[in-house]
Amino acid sequence: MKDQYILTSRLIERLHRRFLDVVKAELDRHSIEDINNVQTLILFNIGEETLTVGELTLRGYYLGSNVSYNVKKLVENGYLVQERSAHDRRMTRVRLSDKGLQLIEKIDALYARSAKELEAAGIREADLDAVNTVLKRLERFWSVQLSFIR
Repeated sequence: MKDQYILTSRLIERLHRRFLDVVKAELDRHSIEDINNVQTLILFNIGEETLTVGELTLRGYYLGSNVSYNVKKLVENGYLVQERSAHDRRMTRVRLSDKGLQLIEKIDALYARSAKELEAAGIREADLDAVNTVLKRLERFWSVQLSFIR
């Protein structure tokens, strides 16, 4: 069990890195050079909503990145629009610009292509559902572990 547990944790990390490579390859395919793969995932997680940076941080998993820095770069490069809250001037909210919306359409098309290719490779929706069920249980397990440490 211990060996399988270690293998699973390593696979999760490798799969995340490999997925980031796939997103980077898609950016390269479209000759998009003013945004990186992690920033692209941030945009995708915002979607058509308006969020605070705190809400955005809770929504995604951006290992090794500073969400505030990335939001600043995304605003500078025209992918995000940042606005002060009308109710609390200290709080800012972000939403995708037209440029950001166009990019997430390309990434959504990547997801759709990948889903079709998964089916062709013999990976069914039920297979992914089973994997996701186990991964969610593992996430809950680790969350409980953290509560004992604190």
